[in-house]
Amino acid sequence: MANVRGRLIISYFDLGLSYDEILSFLRDLHGFQISKRHLKRILGRLGLFRRKNHDDVVDVALRIEEEIESSGRLHGYRWMHNKLKNNGFNTSKETVLELLRILDPEGVQIRRRRRLRRRRFNGHGPNFIWHLDSYDKLRPYGVCINGCIDGYSRRVLWLEAYNTSSDPSLIAGYFMKKVQELGGTPRVVRADMGTENGTVRDMQIFLRWDDADQLAAERSFMYGKSTSNQRIEFLWGVLRKQTAQFWMDLFGSLRDEGLFDGGYIDKALIQFCFLRLIQKELDSFVTQWNYHRIASSRMSNGPFGRPIVMYSLPHLNNTHDFLHDVPIEEVDVCIDECRFKSQIPCCSLIFNISHIIMSENNLGIPYDPEEATYLYQFLRAEIENLL
Repeated sequence: MANVRGRLIISYFDLGLSYDEILSFLRDLHGFQISKRHLKRILGRLGLFRRKNHDDVVDVALRIEEEIESSGRLHGYRWMHNKLKNNGFNTSKETVLELLRILDPEGVQIRRRRRLRRRRFNGHGPNFIWHLDSYDKLRPYGVCINGCIDGYSRRVLWLEAYNTSSDPSLIAGYFMKKVQELGGTPRVVRADMGTENGTVRDMQIFLRWDDADQLAAERSFMYGKSTSNQRIEFLWGVLRKQTAQFWMDLFGSLRDEGLFDGGYIDKALIQFCFLRLIQKELDSFVTQWNYHRIASSRMSNGPFGRPIVMYSLPHLNNTHDFLHDVPIEEVDVCIDECRFKSQIPCCSLIFNISHIIMSENNLGIPYDPEEATYLYQFLRAEIENLL
């Protein structure tokens, strides 16, 4: 038990949670009751400190250089510091800021000129309302992103990249996978009037049909314009700033150089070469977002704190979880009507041809954008020769 508790403490500490937040998670989610003093002693024995034993500044600088070679060039110093912390680096925000000023002065100046518009939103508690939408900025290149965020806590529930976001059964698959994981469905789901959301609507109404509250059955799904879907629109803004803009610039440069014509083959090759890397970055973004601290502001009425804490421990903010339990039989009925992401990211023909070319030329799976770009250009040239 002590080993399990120790691993949990290390995990929560590395994610940047405060002492009180770690204690709340240990007590309420895992059944470990310890004092703050004892927690500090455990952290001391493990050599975990916030303000000392910092990593060598050269190692930190090298990692930041790696990050700014990819979408990390879009990160501000707070986001970069959080990302380093979640990857096991112990350093200060001031050090990260100074290193960014040295390593990426142009990026610092660009971010300094940007301004974000704050919006007001009232929530009740976690799982009262989920906001569902698709991000279309990368769609012209064959990459479709769909996401969902809890309206109260702003916890991202899923963020998936695939070759389509227009298939209603696929979007329903994202939804039901989360319902199955949580063991219940939210009181309300909000989405735009796109046909891709129709199956989610039907399943949400089906799962909430026998509930007795005022938002049961047909009222459990709400249509609204994407532009007024405040929570997820703000998320898309941060996603573009921190990750998506990098890929837009990369694919845009391929287009400008005549290496992408928007056709079927080029989109399939983008999916084959880049989709795995993009999903990996989205997974990292979700972790960063869910564990970052939303600061209080006069321009917003909250709540404030870390999304994962506000979602998992709602009693700390004097509210409760609004998740509605659903019978496993009803979940299974819905699951049977869903489609899920395949291990093949593009059409099977391009997938098979690409693997043959890679095998003949001893090429491996790309692990960074530079390798993926080289593979894309190589495969594109080889397939053009075959046509």
